[in-house]
This record gives sequence, structure tokens and C-alpha cells, in this order.
Amino acid sequence: MITVLGWSVALVIFFPIFWMILTGFKTESAAIADPTLIFSPTLESYQAVQARSGYTRFALNSVAVAFGSTFFALLLAIPAAYSMAFLPTKRTKGTLLWMLSTKMLPPVGVLVPIYLIFRDVGLLDTRTGLIIIYTLMNLPIVVWMLYTFFKDMPKDILEAGRMDGASTFQEVFFLLLPLTLPGIASTGLLSIILSWNEAFWSLNLTSSKAAPLTAYIASFSSPEGLFWAKLSAASTMAIAPILILGWMTQKQMVRGLTFGAVK
Repeated sequence: MITVLGWSVALVIFFPIFWMILTGFKTESAAIADPTLIFSPTLESYQAVQARSGYTRFALNSVAVAFGSTFFALLLAIPAAYSMAFLPTKRTKGTLLWMLSTKMLPPVGVLVPIYLIFRDVGLLDTRTGLIIIYTLMNLPIVVWMLYTFFKDMPKDILEAGRMDGASTFQEVFFLLLPLTLPGIASTGLLSIILSWNEAFWSLNLTSSKAAPLTAYIASFSSPEGLFWAKLSAASTMAIAPILILGWMTQKQMVRGLTFGAVK
């Protein structure tokens, strides 16, 4: 019974993606007609999407921004989480709660000041600008996840390293990181997914040069209306890389997210 319920929920969640993929193989007239599973598939929409704009450029921007922001988020979060987990102070819990509270702020609330700052320093429509904003956007979640993973680590192992003369860097690099690698990997994968799917900042801070795939999808919405078949084809091409990455790393993701849990 539980298995049937689980598969039912999974099918309901996956159905919009399935329907989007099907719609991408329809003509525009078939896409806006009565929904049906029986139709003559065509690559017309994919050809039109490729002819209109270069998919590769947008995809490379997404890869650079997603992986770049994840790298810097981990670079900042690992020492921060280490300090909070193993060298806590009276302000540690308050700091963690404050960091988490920043995720409750609507992005539009800080759009104007960030836009003006980026304009003045020349970061509009640049990969560097998106990497900075995505790093700051994901940093609270990355710190929180790494903090929980580090807290589950036995302190005796680190203390044994100190007794053997290990420095703080050696303690983190040679003891902590290898033992918490599944958690770090799952945190990195989550950060990549969040950056890949982010649309608000990419639409407002880029125009052409650094626009990622989220902006690529939005370009198929025009004053003339929505081109459903082309929009579905563009969306399928945009989510395909991250879906493949998620499928290939699902074991690492599950292992990391259950790291330290009672088996």
C-alpha cells in the first residue's frame, strides 16, 4: 500500500514535466488544441528554438554561474560551519537563525539597491555579477546544511588529530572533509540545482551576454502571446542537463541528505 501511494505521488509530481516534454514535440496548433496523448511528433519546435537563439551560449552561462557560485559558497561555508560546529559561542545560534531569516526576505525587496550597486560597479549582464548574487543567495542554506553535518561528527577524531600536532587547516582538510564528503557533495548538488533554477535575478540583472537558461526560456514569452510548443521545447532543453545530473548523482544526494541519520 505504501509503495503504491509513493508511486502515485511520484507520478503526480512528474506529470507536468512529462506533459511539457510531450508538448515540445507538437506543432503550435496541436499544442493549443484539446490535450491528447495521440499526435504526430515533430521536431519543428526544437528547430525553431535553435534557429531563434543559440542554446549553447545560454547553457554555458548556466554552467559557469551554477558551478562557480557553488564553489565560492562552499569555500565560504566550510570554515564558517566548522567554526559554528566546533568552536561555538553565545551568538552562534542567533547567527544561524539570522542567516536563515534572510531567506524569508522577498528578493524584490532588495532588487533596486542591488541593481544600482551592480550598475555603478559594472556588474550588470556579467557572469561575475550572477555568481556573486547566487553565492550570497545560497550561502545561508549551504552553511546550515554543513553545520548539521559537522555537528554529527565525533569530536574525538578531531581531538586526536590535534594531539598528533595537526594544525587547524590539516584538521579540516585531512580529517573533517573526507569524513563528511557525502554531506558536502549533497550540499553542493543542492546549491547547483538552486542556482540553475533561479530566474528572478537572471531576468533582472542580465540581458544578453550573461543570460542563463532561465532567461532563455522567458524569451519565448512575447506580447503576441505564449508559444506553447516552442516554450515547452526550450524548457525541456533547459532542464535536461540538471535532470541528467540529478539522475546520475541521486545515490550521492540521498546518502548525503541522510548523513548522520539513525539507520
